Amino acid sequence: MSEPFFKLTREGAILIATMNRPQTRNALTDHDVVPAFTELCEEVNVDASVRVLVLTGAGPAFSSGGNLKTIRERFGSGRGAPHESRTAYRDGIQRIPLALCNLEVPTIAAVNGPAYGAGNDLACMCDIRIACESAVFAESFVKLGLIPGDGGAWLLPRVVGMSRACEMSFTGDPIDATTALAWGLVSRVVPAEHLLPSALDLARRIAANSGPALRMTKRLLIEGRHARLDSLLDQSAALQALAHQTTEHESALDAALARFGQPRAATP
Repeated sequence: MSEPFFKLTREGAILIATMNRPQTRNALTDHDVVPAFTELCEEVNVDASVRVLVLTGAGPAFSSGGNLKTIRERFGSGRGAPHESRTAYRDGIQRIPLALCNLEVPTIAAVNGPAYGAGNDLACMCDIRIACESAVFAESFVKLGLIPGDGGAWLLPRVVGMSRACEMSFTGDPIDATTALAWGLVSRVVPAEHLLPSALDLARRIAANSGPALRMTKRLLIEGRHARLDSLLDQSAALQALAHQTTEHESALDAALARFGQPRAATP
């Protein structure tokens, strides 16, 4: 039996999920990968003690996207009717972006090497991306005569803008970490030995905040991608009303008032 796709480690409120298939460059099309992602996201959503998820890869690559051998065996010409391939995508890899986009906690992708095709899109599914200097990004589907079947056409323009998303998608050419930083695909580039420490430092700064507030803030940011302002304001008011009732808010408010020498007024 093969090893589990994820190696999971915990540091306080931070969960570190390492894709642990270096022999396939952490490809996403093996049969057990989609369930691994969906189960991970479901478990995090019900575990209130988790406040941040850090996603990275074992070995020299972040993720090669599709396993070429698996793609040919499962989807290639003569391997079933087109409607069967469509169903296989919907019931397969397309469940990963849905799971990650419905994940309630902030996610940081620590991109430790090449992120090609679905691997590039996987990085875009995360809220924050940090790359090592050797990281390379490519929306490379067109190089194989394919399209971004995992949602990349929705994800990538929201990260780098339409013009650059078109350039990456139409050429399939890779961009290096420096270009990724200039284009806004990643928020910082660090030496390889500093990648995970940098991701964890950021994760600690996030995890120091209220767990309920983090989850509700992420929900508003996701809704803000498509909601009207009035609808988002209404949802914000509802979630803020909940936030006011949390013990985390009460404790933070007491601490802030104490710093300014203003003890909290007694409750009538």
